[in-house]
Amino acid sequence: MGLTRPIADDLFTETPDGPRLIGSRCGDCCTVVFPKATGCARCGSDHLEDHQLAPRGTLFTFTTQGFLPKEPYTGPETEDDFTGYTLGYVELPGEVMVETRLTEPDPSRLMIGMEMELALVPFRTDPDGVEVTTYAFQPVTHGAGAEQS
Repeated sequence: MGLTRPIADDLFTETPDGPRLIGSRCGDCCTVVFPKATGCARCGSDHLEDHQLAPRGTLFTFTTQGFLPKEPYTGPETEDDFTGYTLGYVELPGEVMVETRLTEPDPSRLMIGMEMELALVPFRTDPDGVEVTTYAFQPVTHGAGAEQS
C-alpha cells in the first residue's frame, strides 16, 4: 500500500470503528460545528473542544456539479476530462449538517432522507506519488445484495 495523506490536517481521523470527521463542540452552549473552529458562532465562547462527529446521518438535500470547480480546487481533472458528480448536505443527528461530496454519481440513485455513511476516498495523487484522500458520504447498504430504490 502506498503513502497517503489527508487533504487537510485535522479534518478527519481513522478510528478502530472507521473514519470520523473532526469538528468542535462549544463547552458553554454545546453547539457542534464542522470543520473545527476556534470560536463559537452561536455564543461567542472560545471554549471549544475537538469533537468526533457521528459517522452516519441522513441525506438532507443534494444536487449535481456539472462543471470543473474554480481555484482553489486542486483536483486532478481538467476541462477536457472532467465528469460531473453529486454533492449534498448530510444531517448528523443531534450534531450538525455537513456539506459533502457524495460517492454515488447518479442522482437517480439518491433520495432525500436516505441513510448515509462517511467514507474516505482518493482525491488526487501528488507529484511525489503520495495519494491525497478526502471525505465523502455514501449510501448505506443493508445486507448483501441490498439495492437502493
